[in-house]
Formats: sequence, structure tokens, C-alpha cells
Amino acid sequence: MSEHQSTRHTTRHIERRLGDTMRKVLPRPIAELIMFTLKQAWACLFGALMLGGLILSDIIWDDTWALKRYDALVIYAITLQALFLILKLETLAEARVILLFHITGTAMEIFKVNVGSWAYPEPALLKIWGVPLFSGFMYASVGSFIARVIRIFDMRFAPYPPLWMTFTLGTLIYLNFFTHHYIFDARYVLFAATLILFFRTRVWFRIADTDYWMPLQLAALLTSFFLWLAENVGTGTGTWIYAGTDGLSLVSFAKLGSWYLLLYVSFVTVTLVMRDALIQTPLTKVRAKTSTQRQAR
Repeated sequence: MSEHQSTRHTTRHIERRLGDTMRKVLPRPIAELIMFTLKQAWACLFGALMLGGLILSDIIWDDTWALKRYDALVIYAITLQALFLILKLETLAEARVILLFHITGTAMEIFKVNVGSWAYPEPALLKIWGVPLFSGFMYASVGSFIARVIRIFDMRFAPYPPLWMTFTLGTLIYLNFFTHHYIFDARYVLFAATLILFFRTRVWFRIADTDYWMPLQLAALLTSFFLWLAENVGTGTGTWIYAGTDGLSLVSFAKLGSWYLLLYVSFVTVTLVMRDALIQTPLTKVRAKTSTQRQAR
């Protein structure tokens, strides 16, 4: 059994036991709603722990301590990543993609900080051009969530567009985060491109033995809203501050659009190692394939 299969088998075994218990005491629709919520929470474990670190460090940290808060967050994030691998909460293949998130995220942070979009006001040793190294882990937590949620929900994306188109769109979105400072902002064109390219794509996910689906764009919009809430934790704890704000007001709702686009970059990156989730066949064939796979298990 491969590392990926072993991790998925363990997750499914835990879900099965918990789900069976829930269905014994609750009506099935309520039990499945609770299971959906619990599985989502389990999928975003890395991000939740990172946010917990921001909150706790903001509460307890003393500026006179030798170890600076940002540096402690770097150590904390590295420890979390190591534990996720040791405990098989992530596979090595997923970790490699998450490392790519860390690199591309840090590159964007360096650029954005140095053009004045936002700033990290606290001192630290582990800073590069004004950007503390833990910031890359905040982007990596998005990649961790996407990889884990696909595996935990046994997701399938169908019918999926040609890969070259999705990679091209992801690249253009990423580049626009840089180029819009110098030329026109193409975000509205990119919004339209996501709607057109993924117009027919549904996200299929499983709870117990039942398959459900939602449009990919709706899944991205809902996820971007929760990322917007998480970003308010960052500004509320003073971890980073947007230009022209005092750090006390809510992050602009315009950031929802930025997160919506960035999610497509994240999703396309994850598909580098999770190609099995991408299906180009008609939806009726997806249902038949899912049923056959379930019987084979």
C-alpha cells in the first residue's frame, strides 16, 4: 500500500466509525452535515494551527524577550510541518507541492511588501527584505488545505478542462498580482476566464456512501470567504498591516476577489500531484466509475 493510500485508508476508517456513531443517534441529513463540517475542519488543520499560533503569540509575547515573535512563528511553522509528515497527515508528494507554495508565496510577499501593499511591523532575525519567513507557511497552509480536502472527501473534478489551459490560467493569475502595479489590472478578465474555463466543472465529494457536488466556482468563492476571515485574524493580531489602515478595521471585501483568484493558482498547483482527481469524462460516467471504485474497496 502506497503512502497516499495508507493515509486515505486511515482517514476513511476514522470517518466511518465516527459517521456510523452519528447516524445511530441523529437523522441522516443532520449526521452528514456534521460529518461535512468535521471533515472540513480536519482538512484545514494546518491553517487553523497557524492562526492559533498568531493569536496565542500576540497574547503572550513580550517585546523584551530575546526570541522575537516572528522568529518563534517560523520555528512553530517548521515544527508543524515536520509533525504533519511524521504523523502522516500529509504525504511527501503533497509536502513537495506545499514547498512550492511556500516559495511562490514568499516571492509574492517580498514584492508586495516592497511596493507598499502591506508591511510586517515587528523586528525579527529571520526576515528577507522585510518579510518574515513564516509568511510563506501561511500560503502553504492553503495548499495543505486543498490537498487534504481532496483526499479526505475523495474529491473528483469533472468534466475537467485540458491541463494546459488550467496551467496557463494559473500562471496568468499569478503574474497579474505583480504586473497590475505597472500596467492595467486584468483581474476582471481573469474572473471571466475562471467562469468560462470551469463553466461545466463540478466538484464531486463523498460523505459516507453518498456523492454530492457543487460548481467549482462556488466552492472557490466559499473558500475565499473563509480565507478572508482568516486574514482578519492576521491583521487583528497586528501580524501584518495593510497600507492606509490602522490594523483595527476589517480587511477590505475587495480582498475576497484576490483570494478567489489565488485559490485557482493554489488548486492548479495541487493538481501537479493529484491528477487522479481530474476526470474529463461525462458526469454519468463519473457516477458509474465512483460506484465501481467503491465496490472494489
